[in-house]
Amino acid sequence: METKSKKPFDFLIFMAVMVLISLGTIMVFSSGAPHAYNYMRGDTYFFLKKQLLYVPLGIFAMFITSNIDYRKLGKLSPFIMLVNLILLSVVWIDGIGSKYNGARRWFSFSAFTFQPSELTKLAMILFLSYSLSKRKDSLKYFFKGLVPYLILIAIHAFLFLLQPHLSVMIVVGLVSCILLFCAGAKIKHFMLMGLPSIAAGMALILTSSYRMKRLTAFLDPWEDPLDTGFQAIQSLYAIGSGGLFGRGLGNSLQKFLYIPEPYNDFILAVLAEELGFIGVITVLLLFLIFIWRGIKVAMNAPDAFGTLTAVGITSLVAVQVVINVAVVTSSMPVTGMPLPFFSYGGSSLIFLMGSIGILLNISKHAKYERI
Repeated sequence: METKSKKPFDFLIFMAVMVLISLGTIMVFSSGAPHAYNYMRGDTYFFLKKQLLYVPLGIFAMFITSNIDYRKLGKLSPFIMLVNLILLSVVWIDGIGSKYNGARRWFSFSAFTFQPSELTKLAMILFLSYSLSKRKDSLKYFFKGLVPYLILIAIHAFLFLLQPHLSVMIVVGLVSCILLFCAGAKIKHFMLMGLPSIAAGMALILTSSYRMKRLTAFLDPWEDPLDTGFQAIQSLYAIGSGGLFGRGLGNSLQKFLYIPEPYNDFILAVLAEELGFIGVITVLLLFLIFIWRGIKVAMNAPDAFGTLTAVGITSLVAVQVVINVAVVTSSMPVTGMPLPFFSYGGSSLIFLMGSIGILLNISKHAKYERI
């Protein structure tokens, strides 16, 4: 039986997200102005204007989902998953999906583009959480319980490879595994999957020239500093030159056409250069507050679906932050991973904010003391 609750949502989650999105908007303008001036007909405000459109839409999405009982979304999750699979299946077809930089990941509608992979992140969290909450004991068994979910993950991985979109494949895979583990999957089953997963990963790298180049560039970016190692080197230059307090807001040098698309995946490097170590630590502390409160919501949710959904949304943000920081600091090979709430983007920000609204709704029903 559903119980009504008049508890407020978790204010710390809300404030952490709003501060992050505000700082992110400032950094999108600061990091993107030189690129916009050179490639957008001298309009230095191009990315700022677009982001100032996406942010209110994202906040509106958060407001809507925070006021919808999360349990209703669970019942809709099979339909959301079906729509998601259809969109992923047709985006790579000529004449339907849009192609950019050799990848076909978008639907274009006039000035707006939509990435179905952003819907996938939320669809997988809702579907897995709902299904696992209904089949509590199924994960005790490998073939009968775990394998059907692994097949679903594999189908998504194949569709992402067609685009190709390796970074989202990694995120969806990791978040899905976290949900399966929290739902009761056995460690020995994950260990059983380890060798095939490693073998598949190696095969993906060895059979793709551009992935091999990224791996070799990670191992030694200075071997090819003007091509495959360029992004990593310029990112490290930006971070190193920022020092403790940075050059000052707006005073980055690496954003002047050295770091490719500095307003997106490498926005943290520009922040490090302009606001220094203190600025980066401040941002990471805000993410830690979000993750702490997200775990708090998950631990005190009134049902298994709420717990798993909160775990999934919190993990989604955490995984993307960890990968983005690792890429920017050259701790892993370069892959396209935006920094949540910070990087420029429309569909990614809107779907992420919609996910945060769901987390806030779960927090309204969770039983714990608010600060």
